[in-house]
Amino acid sequence: MLNARSAVGARLLDHAGLDLETADRVVYLVEQSFRYDYDAPVSALRHRLIVVPPRQHGDVHRRSHHLAITGADVRHRAGTDGRGNTVVRLHADEVERSVEFRLCAVVERVRGFGLPTLPAAALHSPHWLRPTRLTAPDDALRAMAHDAVHGVIRPLDVAERLCAATHDAMTYQFGITTVRTTAAEALAEGRGVCQDYAHIMLALCHVVGLPARYVSGHLLGQGGTHAWVEVIVPAGDAAVAVPFDPCNGRTADSRYVTVATGRDYADVAPTSGSYQGQARGRLTSSRRVGVVSVAA
Repeated sequence: MLNARSAVGARLLDHAGLDLETADRVVYLVEQSFRYDYDAPVSALRHRLIVVPPRQHGDVHRRSHHLAITGADVRHRAGTDGRGNTVVRLHADEVERSVEFRLCAVVERVRGFGLPTLPAAALHSPHWLRPTRLTAPDDALRAMAHDAVHGVIRPLDVAERLCAATHDAMTYQFGITTVRTTAAEALAEGRGVCQDYAHIMLALCHVVGLPARYVSGHLLGQGGTHAWVEVIVPAGDAAVAVPFDPCNGRTADSRYVTVATGRDYADVAPTSGSYQGQARGRLTSSRRVGVVSVAA
């Protein structure tokens, strides 16, 4: 198994030519960086990163990871929030010109572990049923939800209908929306990116009383961080989280690697923070995610 400290730049396989769905084990490499450049010194930098995959999410396990920080004297600590997400909090008294965060993580999918399991109480938790500012429904979303699921009862069938309805209602276009755009605003525009699709599907789920959560992660072959939805359905005496990608109109499979789950984008934004000073900051980022090994 690769170690994250030595895995930087490792060769990636052509995942399009691999049968990931029948493989017993799939090892992924996640490389991601965020660099902030300032046109003058800043102070009291406070930052939050949610980029490290969880220790386990269903059949995906984090095997190792390494976070390198350059450009400033930064103190940091990692912890787990109430949803099991790995959150890194960083502090710097001064940043002269720039600071960069570089993550390398090795994760492995092991067949047989199944979908993420939750307590049965998650089926009735307000946390996954109540709308947020970004997912609050308006009349158009309410009508869309009821039209999509008319005559459908089984939770997974409802989720499939809502995923398809979201996909059909939107056209993917970058630069039309922002991270502050609500589900209602995105639907009215009819264009947006993956987070908008996820927020719309979540809003529809809330309307019909289907518990669901926002997922931030990676999709093989896509340039940036991806977003999709997990719908929470009964499974015996517990519940499971079933992933749907409304942006692509399908269920998520072995091409997807989860990083974090929350109520909406604001809960799990990969990078966020604040500083003191009049300087203007510029963010540049890079990402490289792929498969490094497959075992039958």
